[in-house]
Amino acid sequence: MADYSNTLYQQLEQETGVKTGYVKTGSLCLAQNQDRFISLKRLASRLKVLGIRCDVITPKQVAELHPLVNIHDLVGAVHVPGDAVVCPPDVNHALVVAAAKNGVQIHEHTSVNHVMVQKGHVTGVETDRGTIDCDYFVNCAGQWAYELGLSTEDPVSVPVHACEHFYLLTKPLEQPLQPHTPVVMDLDGRIYVRAWQGGVLSGGFEKNPKPIFTEGRSQLEIQGMQEDWDHFEPMLSALLRRMPSLDSCEIHQLINWPESFTPDMRCIMGETQTVHGYFVLGGMNSSGLSFAGGGGRYLAEWMTYGYPSENVWPLDVKRFGTLQSSRTFLRHRVMEVMPLLYELKVPRWDFQTGRQLRTSPLYDRLDTQGARWMEKHGFERAKYFVPSGKDLLALDQSKTFYKPDWFDIVGAEVKCCKEAVCVVDMSSFTKFELSSSGDQALELLQRLCANDLDVPVGHIVHTGMLNHRGGYENDCSVVRLSKNRFFIISPSDQQVHCWSWIKQHMPSDSQLQLEDVTWKYTALNVIGPRAMDVLSELSYVPLTPDHFPSLFCKEMSVGYANGIRVMSMTHTGEPGFMLYIPIEYALHVYNEVMSVGQKYGIRNSGYYALRSLRIEKFFAFWGQDLDAFTTPLECGREFRVKFDKGTEFIGREALLQQRQVGVRRRFIMFLLEDHNTELDLWPWWGEPIYRNEEPVGVTSSSAYSYTLERHVCLGFVKPPQTDPGAPTVVTADFINRGEYEVEIGGHRYPAKAKLYPFSSLFAQQRRRKDDMELSSFQGK
Repeated sequence: MADYSNTLYQQLEQETGVKTGYVKTGSLCLAQNQDRFISLKRLASRLKVLGIRCDVITPKQVAELHPLVNIHDLVGAVHVPGDAVVCPPDVNHALVVAAAKNGVQIHEHTSVNHVMVQKGHVTGVETDRGTIDCDYFVNCAGQWAYELGLSTEDPVSVPVHACEHFYLLTKPLEQPLQPHTPVVMDLDGRIYVRAWQGGVLSGGFEKNPKPIFTEGRSQLEIQGMQEDWDHFEPMLSALLRRMPSLDSCEIHQLINWPESFTPDMRCIMGETQTVHGYFVLGGMNSSGLSFAGGGGRYLAEWMTYGYPSENVWPLDVKRFGTLQSSRTFLRHRVMEVMPLLYELKVPRWDFQTGRQLRTSPLYDRLDTQGARWMEKHGFERAKYFVPSGKDLLALDQSKTFYKPDWFDIVGAEVKCCKEAVCVVDMSSFTKFELSSSGDQALELLQRLCANDLDVPVGHIVHTGMLNHRGGYENDCSVVRLSKNRFFIISPSDQQVHCWSWIKQHMPSDSQLQLEDVTWKYTALNVIGPRAMDVLSELSYVPLTPDHFPSLFCKEMSVGYANGIRVMSMTHTGEPGFMLYIPIEYALHVYNEVMSVGQKYGIRNSGYYALRSLRIEKFFAFWGQDLDAFTTPLECGREFRVKFDKGTEFIGREALLQQRQVGVRRRFIMFLLEDHNTELDLWPWWGEPIYRNEEPVGVTSSSAYSYTLERHVCLGFVKPPQTDPGAPTVVTADFINRGEYEVEIGGHRYPAKAKLYPFSSLFAQQRRRKDDMELSSFQGK
């Protein structure tokens, strides 16, 4: 979005005749320590793949580019020559002029009282100057977006909250700073500095931000906020350390201005769940000017065509639920978010505020057994379990781009999943029930799902819900509980989006009933070869494949508890069962499983082990590997598409056309070679993929495989755009003939690429090696 904004602002003056103050300055991101430098090098690698020039430079080169920067404590920097600055009011004026030329009416000094809604659709806007009829409304009210959303007849949740943001303006220096001087971002000092009218403009993101409550306060009151030099002092000190020569400059003004922030540091855009035609674009987290052009483009595409031209799920308003709209939650979260903008974020970091908001009934029980927690869609999920005797404080504070301290702990959990039995609390999964009096539920799912849902009662179907382009709107498992009743299981962060997608396609006068039952069931994943033994003892029912085949569901008794939905799947490729337990029975069933499982070596496990298991099995996950622009044919899931099931499902025509012409990108599994797990940087996600020295994609998921004893990366590959003679269709031959590398922090590692899992082949090779070593030992 920032790259598009840069291009747009550069063209505006020529198109409108209005000066925008556009100056190509370039930017410098400074690193005061090696971890920061690694983070910047990872960023530089990604920007290069996107076609944005980005150079990793030395402190000496920094001094050559900027005359004021003190480089004594720097270890390196990243230089982006194409970055630019503009004058925000002038850009705004130019956009207004361009819009007016195209027929847009602009009403200044006009207050919106509320948005009018009928039958779930926008019909107009009531202002203090009268009513405007409309089919679409965009909430771009910034820090007031939250209040404006609530003023709608059908309230809309827009989770943003404002904080005070301070920046300093100086008078011209003795030797005025040239306008083209690079913008400096000293992330470790928490400040940014740019040239301004011969002097400097400098602000930052302090550790102790000051939230603003906007209820009942007018725009003029908010704009008239006071200076606070005591609060700004740490940033002023950081500025003088970085640019000591500014010590003698004259201050023009300290400005205190509101900025709105979101709960996850990403802006909000898209159509809301509750009101059709009500769109949102806001919560820019102090990057409004950088993202405005690109954000406006995507939103315009969304409103015009029904979808943007790129995957913007990380920004979609439907990633949030009502749980993120608590004013207290937002106030506490933005106090963490604002400092995090310049904080060093190592892989797998977690927010610390707004926690324990949604928990499983087993939370306290698992916590006392050493669970270390992460949060997904407000739900607490165990990462791993720290054995007794470990230094918990040191483990929690361990942050690194290299081999993490939890490596052996997760390895032991993976080993237990493969050799004995483990229990994973997966209650955060989204769970819906769809039912009808007749065949309406089946007919709807046959229309929404690419796979065939007309299966016998008790069968489980893995399927995608596709859009008209054939891309995944949802990736789910559907259980047919009875003839007209279905249980739908989706990823945790799909709760709002999946609900919205299904409701959007439900007939308005139907006899269908859709219920969100996420809170009704605790989900336990019992994984491993001894899972069958544990559950057989507790249920007195044979669970062998002959009696309980794969992808089958049966309501059973487990211990004293009745009505437990036992499903023969684990989401990992390992043997085992999912148990969906009414919450009042959760603690009893868990205790019984752990008690009986002692003889089989049972232990708790977390999501880090699940991640390792699913990635080595080449399983794609929605939101990480799959999105609304990924089709089943691109990720090897054509077997889950039933073209001949007799129903014209959404996306069928797009898939038939893609099958005829071929796919333009393909989901690939990469096994890193010549990579030292102990000493080298680890891949996490977003690492560039090279084929024959040409960039062809980035990784979407990465994990260490304890089975293969090396790193596995998953990602999409498409032919390089730099080679006009390259094929436009990705075939197996194209994949197999390439020499691949994965770049981690500027260093490339060779990788083997496959269209199928490595795990089976390497497991066989390892067993043969172990057998040979054992035979050699016994012969001595």
